[in-house]
Parts: sequence; C-alpha cells; structure tokens
Amino acid sequence: MTDDRRMSDEEWRRRLTPEQYRVLREGGTERAFTGKYDTNKQAGEYHCAACGQTLFESRDKYDSGSGWPSFTAPAHGESVATRRDTGHGMVRTEVLCASCESHLGHVFPDGPGPDGLRYCINSAALDFEPEDKPA
Repeated sequence: MTDDRRMSDEEWRRRLTPEQYRVLREGGTERAFTGKYDTNKQAGEYHCAACGQTLFESRDKYDSGSGWPSFTAPAHGESVATRRDTGHGMVRTEVLCASCESHLGHVFPDGPGPDGLRYCINSAALDFEPEDKPA
C-alpha cells in the first residue's frame, strides 16, 4: 500500500485529474453550483477522491444553498482534520482528509446540526459510493 502522505507532486498529478489536483493538492475551490455532488440526494458514502478514505455519509448531507455539498458532521471523528486558514484575506477553518492531508473545503459555524457546523466540501475532492440496494 502506498503511503499517500509521502507521494510526490508528480505521483499526485498522475493519480488525479487536473481539477482534482488543483482542489485537493493546491487548496483550490471549484465554482459554486458547478460540482457534481451539490444536488446529489442518493444514499451512500462520500470518499476522498485522492486516497479513498470515507469522509461523509449521505445522512449528514443537506442543501445549504451555498453551491457546494454541505454536511453537518464527518462520517467518523477521525476521518477529517482541520487547520486555520488565513488565505484570501479571511480567517477560516480548512477541512483536510485525515488520511492523506488533501484539501477538501472549509467548515463554518452556521450549520443546522447538533454542533451547528457546516462542512462545505468541493465535489472535486469527493467520490461517491451509492448504498447497496436490496435485491
């Protein structure tokens, strides 16, 4: 198994699409309302597009109206990490994949969940796995 934290930029560029690389490895942001998962309402799990780590579950996804997939909580307490982001003249909390340290988006204190958090995540940072349907 590859240690994703030790991959070179060239290895990441080979693994990811140009848009995924820009978002996940360079901390970019996709334009609002353009991501493929913003309006997704299927049941299932959202995984890191870089390493496959389970990040969020559909039961915690909601329509925040922001133009990005929004979640009230990560799938597991250790699936994401956060750090202070002072870029672009703002102070925000960046959300990272805890496994490979890829940029996912930001978390804001204006969500509807029990903790009042809104994890605002780029679709380019995610892969979606639909819940298995009974036969």
